[in-house]
Amino acid sequence: MKTNRNSFIGVFDSGVGGLTLLPALQFILPHEQFLYVSDDAHAPYGGKSKEEITERCNIVVQSLIDKGCKIIIVACNTATTNAIETLRATYSIPFIGIEPAIKPAALKSKTKVVGVLATQGTLSSALFAKTSAAFTQDILVIEQIGSGLVEAIETGSLDNPKLTKLVRSYINPMLEQEMDTLVLGCTHYPFLLPLLKKILPSNIQIIDSAEAVAKQTHRILEKNQLICQTKETGNIRYFSSAKNSTLMRFIPKETEILSLTSNLF
Repeated sequence: MKTNRNSFIGVFDSGVGGLTLLPALQFILPHEQFLYVSDDAHAPYGGKSKEEITERCNIVVQSLIDKGCKIIIVACNTATTNAIETLRATYSIPFIGIEPAIKPAALKSKTKVVGVLATQGTLSSALFAKTSAAFTQDILVIEQIGSGLVEAIETGSLDNPKLTKLVRSYINPMLEQEMDTLVLGCTHYPFLLPLLKKILPSNIQIIDSAEAVAKQTHRILEKNQLICQTKETGNIRYFSSAKNSTLMRFIPKETEILSLTSNLF
């Protein structure tokens, strides 16, 4: 299908994490239409190999391209750090990736201690190591794998005492080392913001990538002359690779969730 200025923007994640980017995207790009894909039949990506992650990304990306998307946001830190170079080399469509916001965190930290809460797949990637080395020469970076967090968030039970205990076990050691800035290195983790604000002292800055991603998407659309021409308010359509998608717990009731393989047009 031929891509045009009024085509969809594709957004995909292993699950519901990429939903945390949509408010910023819709605020900055109110007239754009979005296709959101949750690959929750294969979630989480964090513990998978680079090859497995790249294979899943290729399948999802091809589906979005087949549906006529004009640009694709890899709304998953693990997928970005492991697969985006391959995706850009394979497809001609523009890609926007998600990286932990190390640079702004390093600039904002007064104690020069930055915590990064992310998946194993992100923290062990070459791209994360490269970004971290470039901007944190005089910064102590405390890397913490958020084992179990994505799975817990996907259940939708964000007020579960077990989840609170798990988050505390990751955050408290960082605080003991005088961390004053926390980077949420997974798009799932902003769902924990209400909980984190209860746990963290008021002086701790929490940084995620949503606004930066939305602004970068706008820049890439303008650069490629792909800004939509309609003045109507855009919408979001949802797809999933699972029969009983976890998306149902996070999007408005009565919203239709289509199969990843279904044909919109």
